[in-house]
Amino acid sequence: MMENRSFDNLFGRFPGARGATTGLKFGQEVPLEPCPQWLPGDLPHDRAAHLNAVNGGTFDGFALGQFGDPWAYTAFEQRQVPNYWRLARDYVLCDNFFSSVAGPSFPNHFFFVAGQAGGALDNPENIETRVEENGRRFKSWGCDAVGDNVFVLVKDGNGNTTKHDTCFNFRSVPEQLEEAGVSWAYYSASPYQPGYFWNALNGVSGVFHTDLWRPERVRAVDDLIDDVRSERLPAVTWVTPRFELSDHPPESTCFAQEWVTDLVNGVMESGAWEHTAMFITWDEWGGFYDHVRPPEVDDLGFGFRVPTLVVSPFARKGYVDDAEGEFSSPLKFIEDNWGLSYLTDRIERTHNFEHVFAFERNARRDRQPLPRVEGCYGTPWDFPGFDYPGWPEGTMPEESHFV
Repeated sequence: MMENRSFDNLFGRFPGARGATTGLKFGQEVPLEPCPQWLPGDLPHDRAAHLNAVNGGTFDGFALGQFGDPWAYTAFEQRQVPNYWRLARDYVLCDNFFSSVAGPSFPNHFFFVAGQAGGALDNPENIETRVEENGRRFKSWGCDAVGDNVFVLVKDGNGNTTKHDTCFNFRSVPEQLEEAGVSWAYYSASPYQPGYFWNALNGVSGVFHTDLWRPERVRAVDDLIDDVRSERLPAVTWVTPRFELSDHPPESTCFAQEWVTDLVNGVMESGAWEHTAMFITWDEWGGFYDHVRPPEVDDLGFGFRVPTLVVSPFARKGYVDDAEGEFSSPLKFIEDNWGLSYLTDRIERTHNFEHVFAFERNARRDRQPLPRVEGCYGTPWDFPGFDYPGWPEGTMPEESHFV
């Protein structure tokens, strides 16, 4: 699960997909200008930003905050994201896939592992970053969150909104797999790396407060590529990247694409390839424009469309999938594959991706590892300076990103 991109931002220009090259900004049609590798700052993408973008049903209010105008109305061209597009041409691109919650990362990452979010609809409040004497920084949204009066807003079945702590008791699919004797692992940033808060399992009490929270199951994402090449992956694997390689603005999409390339190539070149299905998605729209109105399925969702790719030797070649999907859909694939019961109503109501595969035939023999990504500006670990050539003259980037 990558971060914070709408479908139109990454694939709005992709031939044959339901994309857009123009958008609506407060009643006016505007072109979606080319999106730079780095952005000068983040775009609003919390629950309030979703509602503001919907703008009473006109869906034209994406130009929010310091950087929403013009950056919310930008889209990548093929030359900027060639490997994302190559995967779409060679395998499956889903152009009707939505984030599960009309809000930011915290609830959507829960859907990624559990098909629900315990009613959570926004990111937690009052979260603090702990800085240790050796300079290490710790930030969590889960059961080990730091701060006074930490809470997250949740909505119950009657539509009432209340405060809840950031540790939840609902069951997750990893717990189902453990009980069924199916091996699994969750790769994420380590506790002192940016991006650790995206580890959804640190907010699931049945994992975090049990012996499931151990290195065999919860693994450092820095070890992922080596584990792929050494064929140490279990039957089911979840992955969230480090912040710097996640596609999350203002971070570089070029370096994120390079990291995804290394991961996909590692799987393709391993003995596991002929037995693997990869689902690559983004956790929510990140504030970027998308022209498709999300269906209303319940009080939490859907959010705006996000890009989703299905990569497998059994995936149909160049197939654009228009079936309605969300983050519960890969979970249904898992549960059906291993004969598990549906954990939630959302999982039961969605599809299991069966239509994008051709399991009746032998695995495809046309795999071609992706080429190295070229032209990435700077390094993924350092925010570029004021002279970054991808921004118009006079752009004032967010100063906090220089820290």
